[in-house]
Amino acid sequence: MRTVGVEEELLLVGTDSGRAVARATQVLRRAEVLAGSRSSGISAAASSTPGSSIDGELQREQVETDTAPHHDMTALGEELLEWRVRADSAARREGTRAVALATSPLPAEPSAADDERYQRIVERYGQIGREQLICGCHVHVSVDSDDEAIGALDRARVWLPTLLALSANSPFWQGGDSGYASYRPEVMIRWPVAGPPDVFGSAAAYRRRIEEMMATGVILDEGMVYLDARPSRSYPTLELRVADVCQDARDTVLLAALSRALVETAAGQWASGDPAPDVPTQMLRLATWQASRYGTGGELLDPFTHRPRPAGEVLDLLVAHVRPALEGYGDTELVLDGLARLQRVGTGADRQRRVLERTGSLHDVVQAAVRMTLGQEGEG
Repeated sequence: MRTVGVEEELLLVGTDSGRAVARATQVLRRAEVLAGSRSSGISAAASSTPGSSIDGELQREQVETDTAPHHDMTALGEELLEWRVRADSAARREGTRAVALATSPLPAEPSAADDERYQRIVERYGQIGREQLICGCHVHVSVDSDDEAIGALDRARVWLPTLLALSANSPFWQGGDSGYASYRPEVMIRWPVAGPPDVFGSAAAYRRRIEEMMATGVILDEGMVYLDARPSRSYPTLELRVADVCQDARDTVLLAALSRALVETAAGQWASGDPAPDVPTQMLRLATWQASRYGTGGELLDPFTHRPRPAGEVLDLLVAHVRPALEGYGDTELVLDGLARLQRVGTGADRQRRVLERTGSLHDVVQAAVRMTLGQEGEG
């Protein structure tokens, strides 16, 4: 039975201003103090065991939480929400809030963390590094081997744009509407190695590609292979990195359940010798752009015909594709209920735009997102 762990990047915003603030160092220090006063086994800092941590990221305006691996989606959801509450509790004591927004609605001026690697990245990549303030959700699904990871990746890659669409939560950029449901991928794609992965065929072929890329000197290290999905460098998992951080933690659990079922299905196809879909990476880039532009509110590209279809139909195709795996894990009802909720209330991007339409204030957009991050329903 495959386990699932989730990394969430959270934006730090001023309690009163709603603007991104560079307080990660103080928030992480505060989180460490608060963890020391609790009896819970969850640590505030990264440890040698997988997951259950809060740490820094490229910019000082964000932090990252990381759950332990879970078999049960209910337990995963509980830990996800607990980490959101803990991150926000530490942030509030430093005059900030931790919010699940994939971009800052209000104008932001990011500042790189005081970490040697992050400083080198900003120095090397200039404006790309200086402007990089986006928050993603990375789902880690356990695999049995490197070859299984690549076999599953080769067969699951065509569905990554669909996962992006349901997570869309970044419509605003530097104080204006980007026109996209998820603008985060448009920021991410500027890096030298980012976006949809190719078909690799084997773990050995994947390693050769990484070594070839490293030999160019263009990327600093393997950590800069920012593909939408990749074998994890740290854990025995396939890491699906395509999604925005979701405003509603229930959507994160929906994403995790679908991701596990997708990896289970793809790994089974690989084990059976079924060929990977012959879909060029350029077609996946088109599908990713379509998902980024419209989320679930318009049309997505069919993963196999590459023709536009209503987003709901493409989501139904995904569910049908992974349904045996969902049933095997007991996640069918959770996924169907989650997709029905998504159809009813929309994505995080839809929520943000509704608040702006009603109030005319991006500050109110941020405050409503803070409440939703903590599981407090309603948009204010």
